Amino acid sequence: MKKFALVCAFVLGASVATFAQNGGGGGRMRMEPKAQVASLKEKITTITDDQAAKLLVVYTDAAKKRDSTFTAMRDGGGGGDRAAMMEVFTKMQTATDVKIKGVLTADQAKAYQKISDEAAAARKARMQGN
Repeated sequence: MKKFALVCAFVLGASVATFAQNGGGGGRMRMEPKAQVASLKEKITTITDDQAAKLLVVYTDAAKKRDSTFTAMRDGGGGGDRAAMMEVFTKMQTATDVKIKGVLTADQAKAYQKISDEAAAARKARMQGN
């Protein structure tokens, strides 16, 4: 009976670990590029359709690079080193921000920076458990 209970506990633990690793409902979901542009247009209402089309290209390229870099680092290059991954992704995000600001006017870029700063502060607060 003890062996049966031990096996059940092991199976339950393995199931929970697998569920957690796969994002099981609590994982972060990335917005699709079209949704990112739509969200930005809602926040910065002066974005034109021409700018939105250019932003879609920037967000799509960034998503492709992010996904391929993540896969490469996870599967072979980085061995799951979170610090190395964070450094790479931070540089990628900085480059994406520069491209986005290049599409926007000066006033829109200021508004974008404010939105980015607020999002960063919210992420930091979540990570610290506040």
